[in-house]
Amino acid sequence: MTDRAPQPVDRQLPTDEARDLLALVRDIAQREIAPKAAEEEGAGRFPREIFTLLSESGLLGLPYDSEYGGGDQPYEVYLQVLEELAAVRLTVGLGVSVHSLSCHALANYGSKQQQVEFLPGMLGGGLLGAYCLSEPSSGSDAASLRTKAVRDGDHWTITGTKAWITHGGVADFYTVMARTGAEGPRGITAFLVPGDAEGLSAAAPEKKMGMKGSPTAQVHLDGVRVPDARRIGDEGQGFAIALAALDSGRLGIAACAIGLAQAALDEALAYATGRQQFGRPISDFQGLRFLLADMATQIEAGRALYLAAARLRDAGRPFAKQAAMAKLHCTDTAMKVTTDAVQVLGGYGYTADFPVERYMREAKVLQIVEGTNQIQRMVIGRHLAGPETR
Repeated sequence: MTDRAPQPVDRQLPTDEARDLLALVRDIAQREIAPKAAEEEGAGRFPREIFTLLSESGLLGLPYDSEYGGGDQPYEVYLQVLEELAAVRLTVGLGVSVHSLSCHALANYGSKQQQVEFLPGMLGGGLLGAYCLSEPSSGSDAASLRTKAVRDGDHWTITGTKAWITHGGVADFYTVMARTGAEGPRGITAFLVPGDAEGLSAAAPEKKMGMKGSPTAQVHLDGVRVPDARRIGDEGQGFAIALAALDSGRLGIAACAIGLAQAALDEALAYATGRQQFGRPISDFQGLRFLLADMATQIEAGRALYLAAARLRDAGRPFAKQAAMAKLHCTDTAMKVTTDAVQVLGGYGYTADFPVERYMREAKVLQIVEGTNQIQRMVIGRHLAGPETR
């Protein structure tokens, strides 16, 4: 069954340009993405041609500087683009968010020479990125990563394995965090590694509960040689770079979660107003109306929360706490709303004939990626009460 077109959201956008941009995104989403979403997710097919189209349309570098091929868009606008894309296919919305995350280090910490050389291809040249921080033995404890980079003249040799890498095996470049010094966060450095580098390979994609069209794989670096010109920032600065990228990336996940939840609500509402039981639409029954009302309220609250965090970011103000709150609330909302959407559809919701079962499976991963929601609670708690005492 083809996914239902999402209902237009009444958005507050800062400029006419932003309104035109969102109209373009909706048009591409409905014409190019939605018709094949269910079929391709079922088949586990990655839509690389869609990312090529998005790059050609100027949609892969929206929050970055136009000098290097970006779109000069504030996060307030960029995140609403992600929401629109995720509402038709999470693989695409989250893929754009991950690509943006993988560009963050170079765009914000790279040298002018590096930005001139590499950013145009990354932001608007058809390239697709991946972000490599997690490892098989270091997920939430990312500062304990073991991948090593050893200096050899004007090159570095990188050896190790990265895990849970979105676009692993299909990316054109990888932003890799590797240990160049002592244990702990101060011994980590960031590198920009080409996808075709000798010694770089990807394992078979993980067999996941949902988002089967988005490849997630381990990435192996077996003596990969990278010139020092591809080191991003200073030696030992990599962990700080990684955390700064994650603050912004969490807002991307929050926006994608709200897009997914909105799609589930739209499907549930259409079914409830069309399904007849006891001689009237099931949406007439108060119990169901209350359920729909709660779903809509949590979505609106999540949208307001991620936009408030985005506006702080756009104003150059601290936003890490609000980003963690947005990621926490919006992804928990996506899980609750998609589960309730299945309940609204009853037995039909449990079948693949309707997309809500897929939405429910996809929502779960959003509570895990880019910092589990338990980690988000720790981050928020530290902002409120200070570091934990030992």
